[in-house]
Amino acid sequence: MIKIPYEQIISKIKEAKELTDEQINSKIKAKMDQLAGLISKEGAAHIIANELGVKLFEEGKLKIKDVLAGMRSVEVVGKVTNIFEIKEFQRKDGANGKVVSFIIADETGRLRVVLWNEQTDLIKDLKQDILVRIKDGYAKQNNNNSVELHFTSKSELTINPPDESIGKLAGAQRLEAKRKKIEGLIETDANVELLGTVVQVFEPRFYEVCPDCNKRAKSKEGGFFCDTHGAVISAYAYVMNLILDDGSSTIRTVFFKNQVLNLLKIEDKDVLKFKDSPGDFQTAKDELLGKIIKIVGRVSKNEMFDRLEFVVQLVFPDPEPDQELKRLEEEAKVIE
Repeated sequence: MIKIPYEQIISKIKEAKELTDEQINSKIKAKMDQLAGLISKEGAAHIIANELGVKLFEEGKLKIKDVLAGMRSVEVVGKVTNIFEIKEFQRKDGANGKVVSFIIADETGRLRVVLWNEQTDLIKDLKQDILVRIKDGYAKQNNNNSVELHFTSKSELTINPPDESIGKLAGAQRLEAKRKKIEGLIETDANVELLGTVVQVFEPRFYEVCPDCNKRAKSKEGGFFCDTHGAVISAYAYVMNLILDDGSSTIRTVFFKNQVLNLLKIEDKDVLKFKDSPGDFQTAKDELLGKIIKIVGRVSKNEMFDRLEFVVQLVFPDPEPDQELKRLEEEAKVIE
């Protein structure tokens, strides 16, 4: 079932029929009274829109603002604004799985696109600011009540499609993250922003990956194998942890390859030197300790240690002091 937000139904009725809020609310109340409370406000609004001949959702190729949870065979065009790391997980049946997401934007809004398992290979062809067209996606509502577009077995991704263009992107170049305190984090939090001080730094951990698709390579018979490309001469990816303290509590934060590079402000070849000479990491570690950073990401539950961790998707190693001061002043006004 396609889920249309109540406010969007009201907006479409107003736009199509030039009715006031008072007139629309009166019609909705009358419909709810007529049905003796057996229908919700949203349901009544749907009926009123139907009776007035108001089309609540578009068909065919859509602008991002018109993508609604429950829609199937969605086609959208947008510019890639953010690309996140591939995550591996274990299903309940014990099988391994993978998931990755990226953000696209057009003149009307922004949308997270989610790819699963073999589809995650498509991410290697994506770059920030390129135009993409997605066909046959399935729109669903996530735990944060946001709509996101999931690939199905029929979905298609076209990079730089001919005869397609978009205007100025809506809003900022990334989804606005919600600033939270560490003590207030919960397991389902996503697109959350933290500001804190680095109080502990752990050395990067390196692992073998396929040089062609960046999947983890498995050690086998004295060599390394990729499920897709067979025997390979492995490359290396890495992950780094640090502890962040924001005055309310502390949390272990997890940085994968791209965010490690952004945090340390060095190149991949420089990080790889730490694999063979871990002692050389001490200088970078000393520079991080006591440093204030801003990060955006999601909360994850580490089942092994029964604790919450923060997976970093964006890192700002040098937050703007004036911007943070302005935020503090605005927060103080709200408290007053």
